[in-house]
Amino acid sequence: MPKTQTRYVCQECGRVAASYMGKCPQCGSFNSMVEEVIHDESAKKTKAVRGLTGRSAPRSIGEVSSDAEDRIHLPIGEFARVLGGGIVPGSIVLVGGDPGIGKSTLMLQMAMEMASQKRVLYVSGEESERQIKMRAVRLNGKKELPKNLLLVTETNLEVILNHISEVKPELLIVDSIQTVYLSEMDSSAGSVSQVRECSSQLRELAKTSGITVFVIGHVTKEGTIAGPRVLEHIVDTVLYLEGDRFQAYRLLRSVKNRFGATSEVGVFEMREGGLAEVTNPSEAFLAERMINAAGSSIAVTMEGTRPILVEIQGLTSPTQFGNARRTANGVDFNRLLLIAAVLTRRAGFKLAEQDIFVNVVGGLQIDEPAADLAIAAAIASSWKDVPIKAEAVLIGEIGLAGELRMPGQMPARLREAQKLGFKTAIVPRAIRKGEGWPKDIEIIEVRSVQEALNAVLKIPDVGKAPRKMA
Repeated sequence: MPKTQTRYVCQECGRVAASYMGKCPQCGSFNSMVEEVIHDESAKKTKAVRGLTGRSAPRSIGEVSSDAEDRIHLPIGEFARVLGGGIVPGSIVLVGGDPGIGKSTLMLQMAMEMASQKRVLYVSGEESERQIKMRAVRLNGKKELPKNLLLVTETNLEVILNHISEVKPELLIVDSIQTVYLSEMDSSAGSVSQVRECSSQLRELAKTSGITVFVIGHVTKEGTIAGPRVLEHIVDTVLYLEGDRFQAYRLLRSVKNRFGATSEVGVFEMREGGLAEVTNPSEAFLAERMINAAGSSIAVTMEGTRPILVEIQGLTSPTQFGNARRTANGVDFNRLLLIAAVLTRRAGFKLAEQDIFVNVVGGLQIDEPAADLAIAAAIASSWKDVPIKAEAVLIGEIGLAGELRMPGQMPARLREAQKLGFKTAIVPRAIRKGEGWPKDIEIIEVRSVQEALNAVLKIPDVGKAPRKMA
């Protein structure tokens, strides 16, 4: 009988321990240690030397061919933007997102689009072929289903590799990596060792055969992809499909991309026929804006290389309790506290007894500080009950002294605002001369939050008490 060994592996970070521990000493998670049984034979196979090409030999960098392979054209423009311009042959892409956000829907739409020019194999471990076809008929409408799209329901990776060798697809989709397992390993599907080993074999398949592999991954309650962090290091590109299930918009965000820019964003709208592209997200986010409403301002945020105009709403209300509340939806909570403190200390707003609520319309999450000035203006507008100029955008980072600092890529932000018809832009005063501003939009340069609020609210002494309602 071969000897067996028992070890305990943390399902959150991959820490291996010889005995059970209630709390992982590496990541601090509780009850995440799962027992795994390892045979000597499987350990030998794991330790065997593996290579991507079988026969590898060092070559001079000058001898390596520099002819770049052409990217595969992807008809879904927003998806192609996030990937960097198209699909790179032989790459492996990880797509993550919350349950029910639309990962399988987006991948099936892409599979049907690509099946018109490539042979596509869709491997599902969660749905049967009949269920996938039902969804494909709903997404495709009255169009004929592509014949080059092959479906199979399988979770054993050895059997999947046999199907690939027989079918010889050019594009492989695995839904999802947590359901795939290797029979030579005793651990269950979805464990750290299974996810890591299956992903490694799929990566070797992509690099040796030139097949492009798309892998769908579940996320944990913390919002990270389930399994060890090494899974994100194995793949070439990591994409997250974000959004609120109660909102219509979905954001496909690039977190890692070896073949393009990171933090690139594609915007989709969930409809009855699947995910539809939103080619002009700024116009979509501002479509239902109420003009001349107090507490509403327009910010220009950069998502990758794309400027997007969003509406930021602020609301102040006298608190009913001893401590005033601060609620942030779509912006960083600590950033909101900083802005409220600057308004109180530097601009004279008495916000200590005011509940402050800030919301970004459309479900967009803004992480960059360039939206600080728009957040401050929305709060000040609500406190004064005076609307902000409807045709103005506000761009700038706020410092603790109340000064404004210049964010990056300002000309691109101003051109996007000009394209959508805005006439005025409140920006920090430029110290260093760079690229010129667009000519068809009025630029008001200010040095402090006080000057910006005076310019955009058009009332003197903005820090005084608000006007009384009739």
